[in-house]
Amino acid sequence: MIITSSYEELVQAKRAIATFKATKPEVYQQFLRIIHLTRQLQFNFQYMGCIIMDEDPSKFRPKVHDEYILKVYYEEIDKLKRDQKVNDLKQLLDAYKQIGYGKLTGLILGKQPLSLVGPAVV
Repeated sequence: MIITSSYEELVQAKRAIATFKATKPEVYQQFLRIIHLTRQLQFNFQYMGCIIMDEDPSKFRPKVHDEYILKVYYEEIDKLKRDQKVNDLKQLLDAYKQIGYGKLTGLILGKQPLSLVGPAVV
């Protein structure tokens, strides 16, 4: 699937992320830890987003040799999802899902919107 994003959409998303970080710092930090874990495991950020949003992640499921790794990964995401404020995170992800979870994650990790403009395959 190809998704595309404009500079304006990415700037709006970056502002929304900054507001979320300022108003919900605990959930933001939990989410950031999941992002770093996803990156360390070299999983797709679209996979992470689908799991958090209770969407079907099967198209993005990584190939792992040890199912224990996936079990630990799901446990960490479940910890995040048990937080009462996770709905605020889900609202943020849902509001900008058209630009893709990977680009949203890129903004969280400090990438500039201009570097993320254009189409992406997810």
